[in-house]
Order: sequence, then C-alpha cells, then structure tokens
Amino acid sequence: MMEVKEESQAEVDEKHQIVKINHNVSQKETLKTEDIKCENSIREEERPADHKRTHSEEKPFTCQQCGKSFRRKDNLKTHMRNHSEEKPYTCQQCGKSFSIESNLKIHERIHTGEKPFTCHGCKKSFRYKRGLETHMRIHTGEKPFICFQCERSFTSKGNLKTHMTIHTGEKPFTCYLCGKSFSIERNLKIHARIHTGEKPFVCQECGKSFTFQSVLIRHMKVHSG
Repeated sequence: MMEVKEESQAEVDEKHQIVKINHNVSQKETLKTEDIKCENSIREEERPADHKRTHSEEKPFTCQQCGKSFRRKDNLKTHMRNHSEEKPYTCQQCGKSFSIESNLKIHERIHTGEKPFTCHGCKKSFRYKRGLETHMRIHTGEKPFICFQCERSFTSKGNLKTHMTIHTGEKPFTCYLCGKSFSIERNLKIHARIHTGEKPFVCQECGKSFTFQSVLIRHMKVHSG
C-alpha cells in the first residue's frame, strides 16, 4: 500500500499563490484582447483611460460655469474658451480666429478650395460634411424640416428659416445705401446691383449686358422673335 505524503502548509500556500498568479495573468490577457478589439477606435493622442470612458459613458470633468461634463480633461479645457472667449488659433490668410484648432482647419478650406466630401451619386463635392448631408436629401427626397404653420417641408433648416419670413413678414436683410429691406439675402444681393452698376448677364447675340437675368430673358425673346 502506497504511503500518501502529507503536504506541508508551505507547499499548500505555494500552490495557492501559483493559482492566483495564473488567474491574474488570465484576466490581464482577457483585458488585453478586449482592448485589441477596439484599438482602431482609439485616437493616437488618446490615453487608454480616456478611451475606456467611451464604453462607461463616465464624464468626470465638469465645467463650473455651466455644468456641462466631459470625458477628457483637454475637452473641458477647450470648452472653457467658450466662456473666456479665448481664440488662440488664427487664420494666416484672413486673420479670423477660432477657439478650436479643428475649426480653423475647416475654415482654411475657404482659402484652399478643398472640398473633401463627395456625393457618390452625382460626384458633387462639398467643403463641409453638413453640406454633403443636406445635399444627399435631394437624392433621398428626405425633408425633415417642417413649417408648423402650413406644414410645407424642406431639406435644410436654412430653407425653412427663409420660408418662415412669408408667415412672419420679417425682412432682416437691409440695403445700407437706400434702406430697402428683403426677406431673403439673395434678393438683397441682386438689389445691390442697382447701386454697384454690376451687369453680369450678357447677351451672346449682341454682347449687351443686363443687371437682372429676367431682363436678359426678355431681351433674348426679341432676338429670337
């Protein structure tokens, strides 16, 4: 009959320690695997602790002035410029300043002519992502902005705002030379040609220029008649 060797307390403690170490290693490997799964969503400048808050929705950094909370400390720092009106990022072309560097980069597209957002349907390009999103409604037929007075719908908030002047009678665009007011900014720009003498519409038949397109159309009918 084999003699069963009784383990000493030291041997038992050593085995428990090995099991504990193996368990901790396994947990670390699991966490590491989870981090790898979403590593593509972690920005280069973002610390892992900041990134993990995207899953927990924890926002420990709070603005003492308005109570808005943020996941990252540097986001709070950027937000505070809204209260201080600090604008450290300045356009070298026109001198306009911004509180956020990304807004400066977006603004610079005005000067560079860059239009990185392209419609896959008609290949038309836009300077801003919002411009593309609004344009896409032409293809989808979506009109999410509805007039509460007549229920007419529009593809953009700006178009709805312009439409509302029909109901309110508001004419916020005023000519500084003669004081005449308009509900639509485009109409003010057209009106301004009376003062500037600009005549952008040219007859291809005789070369005569006109201030308004409607006058050119009437002129063309005379030639065609």
